[in-house]
Amino acid sequence: MPPTLMTLKVLLPFQVFAEKTSVKRIVAETDEGAFGLLPHRLDCVAALVPGILVYETEAEGEVCVAVDEGVLVKTGMDVLVSVRNAIGGADLGQLHAAVEREFLNLNERELNVRSVMAKMESGFIRRLAEFKRD
Repeated sequence: MPPTLMTLKVLLPFQVFAEKTSVKRIVAETDEGAFGLLPHRLDCVAALVPGILVYETEAEGEVCVAVDEGVLVKTGMDVLVSVRNAIGGADLGQLHAAVEREFLNLNERELNVRSVMAKMESGFIRRLAEFKRD
């Protein structure tokens, strides 16, 4: 008889944040909204946005984790979530506040850095083109 519960692994760039067995269901957030995974759902890949990842195990019940953007991959009964950062162990209100404070503001800073980098790159290319003409 095939297994009826999923295995969930939440990966950060530098460590394994959580590894759970006997997971009954998972709810994750994407650009299109939240969606749920049950054990016999077809395999899938989803791009995650900063938000709350919810999973339910037989031992712990429903658990909420704040996650930054990343990727969710479901293959068979294994679900792999790879994100930039994750925060657990708080109530839902604190997790929502952490998402707004930590992950969404980081994206604004990241956009500023990307803008500066784009300006530097375009200036470098312009000077290289002038150098090539001379």
